[in-house]
Amino acid sequence: MNKDIKNIGIIGAGIMGTGIVQIAIQSQHHVYLYDAQQGAAQKAQSKLQDTFNTLLQKNKISQAQLEEALAYLHIVENIEQLQQCDLIIEAIVEKLVVKQALMKQLEAIVDPQTIMASNTSSLSITAIASECQYPERVAGYHFFNPVPLMKVVEVIQGLHTQPEILEQLADLAQKMGHRPVHTKDTPGFIINHAGRAYGTEALKILSENTASISEIDEILKTSLGFKMGPFELLDLTGLDISHPVMESIYTQYYQEPRYRPNVLTQQMLTGKKLGRKTGQGFYRYLNQKKQEIASTPRYVANRNGIKKVWLHTEFKDDFERLSQYLSQQYILINHEAKPTANDLIIIASYGEDATHSALRLGVNPEQVVCIDMLGNFEQSRTLMPSLVTRQKLIEAALHIFTQAECKTFVIEESLGFITQRVLAMIVNLACDMAQQQIASVDDINEAVKLGLGYPHGPIEWGDLVGREKILHILERISTISNDPRYRPSPWLQRRCKLNLSLMYHA
Repeated sequence: MNKDIKNIGIIGAGIMGTGIVQIAIQSQHHVYLYDAQQGAAQKAQSKLQDTFNTLLQKNKISQAQLEEALAYLHIVENIEQLQQCDLIIEAIVEKLVVKQALMKQLEAIVDPQTIMASNTSSLSITAIASECQYPERVAGYHFFNPVPLMKVVEVIQGLHTQPEILEQLADLAQKMGHRPVHTKDTPGFIINHAGRAYGTEALKILSENTASISEIDEILKTSLGFKMGPFELLDLTGLDISHPVMESIYTQYYQEPRYRPNVLTQQMLTGKKLGRKTGQGFYRYLNQKKQEIASTPRYVANRNGIKKVWLHTEFKDDFERLSQYLSQQYILINHEAKPTANDLIIIASYGEDATHSALRLGVNPEQVVCIDMLGNFEQSRTLMPSLVTRQKLIEAALHIFTQAECKTFVIEESLGFITQRVLAMIVNLACDMAQQQIASVDDINEAVKLGLGYPHGPIEWGDLVGREKILHILERISTISNDPRYRPSPWLQRRCKLNLSLMYHA
C-alpha cells in the first residue's frame, strides 16, 4: 500500500465533497467524482467552474491553471468506475449504517490495495470499517468547511488501520496544501473534542447569571483574542448542529462532567431559536446581521474621593503591573499588613469569587473588588465586587480602571471570573487529550489554531499565560464547587510540580 496516490475517487458531491475535489485537482491529482443522486456530480462540476472563474477574476489563478485543474476532474456515472482509484474518500450522509454499507460495497469493486477513507466528523472509524473484510485499509480523513480555506485535515487511525496508510494520507494532505494532524479514533477526534470547553463553559457561566450574553462574548474577545464570542459562534453554527454534538460527545464519553451540556441550549433547540438561520438565537438577526443588545450600565464610574488602595496579589507579575498602573493614575497604595476602613481593597484573585477572597485574607468584603489579571490587561479589564461591596467603592474601582483604549466590565460573583474559567477549561481539556495520547502536543495545538481559529494552541496557551496560574484556578474552583468538571489534568499537575513547560514530553 506504499504506492503514490494519483487517482482519487470521491463519493458525495455536496459542499464537503466538492471542496475536497477542488484542492485535489488543483494539486494535480486525477479525481473521479461520483454521487448516487442523478445530476449532482455535474452540478458540482459547474460550481467548481464558477469558483475557478472567480479566482481567475481575482488574479488568484491563471487561465492555464484553471483549465489544467478542471482537466483533472472526471465525472463518473456509476460506482464501478472507481475501480482504478488508489484512494476513495466518502463524503456522504453522517449515518453509520449508510457508511458501513458503502464501504462493504466498495470492497467488491476496488483493488485490495486501495485505501478507503471517510470524511466523517463524528462517527467512529472503527465502527465504519467493522463490516469490511479488510478494515486495516480504512482510515478517517476529516476536512473542514470550507475545505479550500480551512488548511487542516484530521488523519484518523481506526483500531485496525495500518500505520503506512496514515503516512500516505498525511503526505497527500501536504501536497494538497493542508496541515495533516494525526489522531486516534475517539469521540470528536481532535478539533471537535478540544472545542467543547469554549461553548460549554460559557453556557455554564451564563446559567449562573455572572454576566450577560453580550458581556461574556465581549470579555472573551477583548481579553483573550477570540475572533468570535461563544454565543456568536453558537448562533453562526446553529443549535440544531451544536447541541446534538454536545450531547453526542457527552454520551460517548459516558457522562464525563467536562463535556456536560446545558439545559438552555436544549430549550432553545426545542423552541426553534437556532441562531442566524432562524433570525433569533442568543442574539436577534435582521437580514443575517446581528442586532446589538441595548443595555443600561449598572454602575457609573466615579472616583468618589477614593485616594488609597490596599492591594493584594498572588503573583509577583500582577503586583508589578497593578502597582505601576495605580501610580500612573495617582492612586496611593497602602502597604500596611491590613487595610484601613476607608481603603478600596483590590484583589487580583484566581479561581475564587470576591467573597472567598475576602474571607481568605481576613478583610472586610464590603470594601473588596477583585480584578482579573489573566487576560490582556491593556485591552480588557473585568472587575468583580462581592455581594456586599459598597456601591461607591465599585464605582471608584470602575473609575480607576476605565480608560479610553480598553473596555472595563463589572460582573457578578463567579468562581474564577469569565476569562479564567474558560481559558483554564480549554487548557485543561487539551492537557487531558495529550495525557490520553489522542494526538501529539504539536498536532493538538496546530489543529485547534487552524480548525477553530484560536489565537494560540491550547497547550502552548497555558505556558503563555502561566501554567501555575491555570492549575491554581482549577484547584480552587474544584475545591470550592466540588464539581468534578474542574479537576486538574494529571498532565498539567505533573508539569507544574516539576516546573516543566506544558509542551514538554519525554
